[in-house]
Amino acid sequence: MAEGPDNRRAEAGRRIAELSALIRRHDERYFVDAAPEIADDEYDRLRRELTALEVEYPDLAAADSPTARPGGRVAEGLAPAPHLEPMLSLDDVFSDGELAAWYARVERAVGAAPPLVCELKIDGLAVSLTYERGVLTRGATRGDGATGEDVTRNLREVIGVPARLTGDAPSLLEARGEVYLPIAEFERLRASGGRVFSNPRNAAAGSLRQKDPSVTARRRLHFVCWGTGRVEPRRARRHLDELAQLRALGLPVDEHTRPAASLDDVRAFM
Repeated sequence: MAEGPDNRRAEAGRRIAELSALIRRHDERYFVDAAPEIADDEYDRLRRELTALEVEYPDLAAADSPTARPGGRVAEGLAPAPHLEPMLSLDDVFSDGELAAWYARVERAVGAAPPLVCELKIDGLAVSLTYERGVLTRGATRGDGATGEDVTRNLREVIGVPARLTGDAPSLLEARGEVYLPIAEFERLRASGGRVFSNPRNAAAGSLRQKDPSVTARRRLHFVCWGTGRVEPRRARRHLDELAQLRALGLPVDEHTRPAASLDDVRAFM
C-alpha cells in the first residue's frame, strides 16, 4: 500500500528532529570543542538534507533550527562579545547547477547582472576586529552570529592583526576575516608533540581560545581580512573597493582575489 501524505509528513517531522539534534551535536564538537567527529562532506550532507525537508515542510521547521544561524556559541570561560552587526556564515554550492541557480536568484533580486568577486575560501576561524579611531579595542570569534567570544588578548598575538591601522581610518570599523594556521605551521605543531589536532582549522580554533596568550603566539596563527561589519563612515559601495580600502589601512587581504565579469570567469577561477 502506498505511503499516504500524513505518514510522509510524520516521517519528515521525525527526521527533521533527528537531523537537528545531530547537527547541533556536530556544531558543538566543531565550533566549540574544535574536535569534529565527522568529515566536512558528511556534515554538509546532513545540513542539505535538513534544509530540503524544511523547504518541503516549512511549518515543521523550528525557529531555532541549526540551518537558521551559524553553529557556534560562546565557550565556557570566555566573555561574550556582542557584534555591532550580525556575523553570518556563507552558503555553500556543490555543483555548477547550484552555482547557476544562485546567480539567477541574485540577478533577479538586483535587477541586473551583478558584479562578482572571486576569493579563496580560507578554512580557519572567523573573527571580527573592532577598531575605534584606528586602534584595536576588541577581537571576537563569530559565535552564534550575534554574540561571539572575546579573544582580544590572543588576537593581538596573531600574525597580520595590526594593533593600529595606517592611513585615514574610519572612526569605527568592524573588520571581519579568518584566523588560520598555514600547513607548514600545522605540520610543525604536529611534530612538536602535545595535543593532536585533526586538521589546521581545528588547530587554529583551539590555539585562539588558549587562556595563555603566549601559547597562541607560539602557534604562529595568521589572519586574512575578507570584509566588514559596521563601518562609520562607510566609504566603499562595492566589495572590491572595500577590500582595497582595508588593504590601504594595513589589514592583510588575500592576493588571489579577482573581479569576475561573468560565471565563466568564476568557473575559470575555480
